[in-house]
Amino acid sequence: ILQIAKERRADCVLLGGDLFHDNKPSRSTIVKAMDILTRYCLNDADIGFEILSDQSNFTTGQVNYENENMNVGLPVFTIHGNHDDPSSVDNTSAVDILATA
Repeated sequence: ILQIAKERRADCVLLGGDLFHDNKPSRSTIVKAMDILTRYCLNDADIGFEILSDQSNFTTGQVNYENENMNVGLPVFTIHGNHDDPSSVDNTSAVDILATA
């Protein structure tokens, strides 16, 4: 999906939850996901839209493509699915970790 989105210069990718099959994916699975996201989502492409609503519900308080220290060219927006539900002591999921990586 990310390869097609990049090839077709999609504005963004919408993921309806359950990025992982397990609530606590292995470290190697997270590393593979980070590699794939880096390969397809980090680039110099311009973002042709902006988020106008309150961003306080984002993990870092803002969408990561607006972070000057990141070079996101293909934003991925997702919600937590039942396999991504933040259920740890600090309410952090693997998806939250990827959002800040």
